[in-house]
Order: sequence, then C-alpha cells, then structure tokens
Amino acid sequence: MVETGTKSPRERYRTQVRAEIKERAWEQIATAGASALSLNAIAKQMGMSGPALYRYFAARDELITELIRDAYRSLADTFRAASEPAPDHVALAHALREWALDDPHRYFLIYGTPVPGYHAPDDITAIASEIMTTLLDACTALPSDSPATPFETHLEGHRPWADGHPAPPAALRRALNFWTRMHGILSLELAGHFNGMGFDPALLFAAELDGLSAR
Repeated sequence: MVETGTKSPRERYRTQVRAEIKERAWEQIATAGASALSLNAIAKQMGMSGPALYRYFAARDELITELIRDAYRSLADTFRAASEPAPDHVALAHALREWALDDPHRYFLIYGTPVPGYHAPDDITAIASEIMTTLLDACTALPSDSPATPFETHLEGHRPWADGHPAPPAALRRALNFWTRMHGILSLELAGHFNGMGFDPALLFAAELDGLSAR
C-alpha cells in the first residue's frame, strides 16, 4: 500500500476529493437513504460537473460499494480490537452496540434494508466473514456440555455461512443466536421503536446478552 507521504500532489488531491464525495454521500444517505443516492446531486453540491465526478467513482454502485466496504472494515477492526487479548462474546456485543450507536446510518447501510438492484462484490463478503469468524472464535471458547438440540444437529450439515470455521454445532448455534438477537434489539433501538416506552434500551440489551450467556 502506498503511504500518504509518498503520494504525488495529484494522488493526494484525488484522495481528498474521493473522501469528500463519500462525506457528501453519507449526508445524502442520512437524509433520504442509500437507494436515493445520486452522483449528480453530489457533483452539484461540490461545484463539479457530473462527468468530472465520474472520474472518481464511475457509477453509483461503485460509490455504494466503497461506503459498504468502509463500514464492514470499520466493524471488523472494532471486533478485532474488542477481541484482545482473547475473543469474548460479551466484549463483542458491547463493541457492536457502541459501533452502531456511533453512526446509525453506517449500521443500517450494511444491516438494514438492501439497496434495490445492488450486489456486493466478493471482497465485501470476505470482510463480513472476518466479523463472523471473530464471533465464532468467541462462541467456540464457551463451555457447552448440554445435549445437542435439533437445530444444532441441523447446523452440523448446514454451515456454509461459517466459511469453513471448525466451530462445533453448539458454537454455531450460539453465534447465530447472538447475531440475530443482538441485531434485532439494535435495529429496533436505532429505528426509534423503543422511544416513549419508558425503559432503558441499554439495560434490555444487557439482559438479552445475559440470557444468551446462560445458554
């Protein structure tokens, strides 16, 4: 990777313009959602012509891919940091919530309603797999001496989503329970569905995590 200090003035300018385009894109997403993202609108905001902006991002989907890639990479790095010195599902849960609350629009871009007509490239799927691998590592470290449930037995033969991770069925089930239930609470909280209900969503999140830890 080329270090910033060794880039030519033209390369530094290109990097700066791409960064500003992404900032403007996030502003649009916050206002109208990713499906309404418009390169021409961004060009107008920046005082550029449409063709000039297309020299930095050739199409809307290319810009969306860059934003999604940045979001997944940010969460993967957050999970990696939360896993030091060893993967721990409780630390990962709290890291996930803090990451989501820090930027709800970034969260919903990757875990909200899919952008119509958009298909992510393979490298983004690979980053998403990094995140799940970290979670599977944490769940594999948990003790489990209970009899296998029917779902665990099912998972033994249905594990492509684990991307080759050697986690036993009990860990696969824990990881899926964690992923679906934590995201369920976060999605409701970030969308404002708990507003006015009179309880602390952080305590609900912690209680659900305690329930997962006890299983």
